[in-house]
Amino acid sequence: MSGNISQDASTMRPCPCIAVVGPTASGKSELAIGLASRFGGEVINFDSVQVYRHFDIGTAKIPPDLRRGIPHHLLDHVDPDTAYSAGQFAREAMAVLDDLRERNCLPVLAGGTGLYLDALLHGLFQAPPPNPALRKRLRLRADSRPTGHLWRLLYVLDPEAAEAIHPNDTPKLIRGIEVSRLGGRPMTEQWEEGSVGLKSHRTLTLGLTPPREDLYERINRRTGSMFESGLIEEVRDLLDRGVPRTARAFGSLGYAQCLSYVDGKCSLDEAVEATALRTRQYAKRQLTWFRRRTREVHWWAGFGDGDDAFAWAEGEFLGWRVQ
Repeated sequence: MSGNISQDASTMRPCPCIAVVGPTASGKSELAIGLASRFGGEVINFDSVQVYRHFDIGTAKIPPDLRRGIPHHLLDHVDPDTAYSAGQFAREAMAVLDDLRERNCLPVLAGGTGLYLDALLHGLFQAPPPNPALRKRLRLRADSRPTGHLWRLLYVLDPEAAEAIHPNDTPKLIRGIEVSRLGGRPMTEQWEEGSVGLKSHRTLTLGLTPPREDLYERINRRTGSMFESGLIEEVRDLLDRGVPRTARAFGSLGYAQCLSYVDGKCSLDEAVEATALRTRQYAKRQLTWFRRRTREVHWWAGFGDGDDAFAWAEGEFLGWRVQ
């Protein structure tokens, strides 16, 4: 069954938009695809690692044959050695929104990178310009201190920003520290006060909060499945393609641990266990971020890939549209 969104594009009123948020492994992609299929929409990815081509298994990308023919935007979007920022995402997502508006398609945003969604929905701010000397010092500290040092430093300066950034994402951590220090207050405060929200669309945000034990069990199973289904081979293939070990995506969950295994720094069991542990920790931080930063969320206390979740989301959207 399918349906189209209302003719808001022709009247130039704010168009409807859905954002599906929640922790990793909660079923966001499946729910987004179902809603796009039901209401004549297309999916816009806001996962900061799924934007990269060839990083597939470790990011749990939905395979093309399971996307029900629904177009996905900003997925497999840039080469692995390309730097990609929240600001760039927001600009390119706006262009996609404009295109979908012209074609009267419902945008369904799906992903787990809170900074990207925040940049799009709540706007960008005039951040302090880069400070090369500070960045160099922070990079040296990242190289000489234990993993997590920069994350802990950012957490002192801006806990909300730290909750949204993976401890291995050095470029984002450096930028968060830089903006917080140079601006004299947390980056998230500067962002909120100095930004202009999305005006062309009004957004219904649907949040998934599965029971923690069930979510952690699913994360553990999915982690094991990723390694069994070829994650190590994917990492070796990426290296053979010439993707540098310093590529940002290689610092993400699963890939960093695989690199350690490939380089002989840990056993396979240690890589799997570390990936599962850090993914569980990341899921907790994601939930914290979306609860603090995302406004007016309609929450579902379960996974998003079941019929009951879809029926709930469908009802939420239909009721919200008539308000």
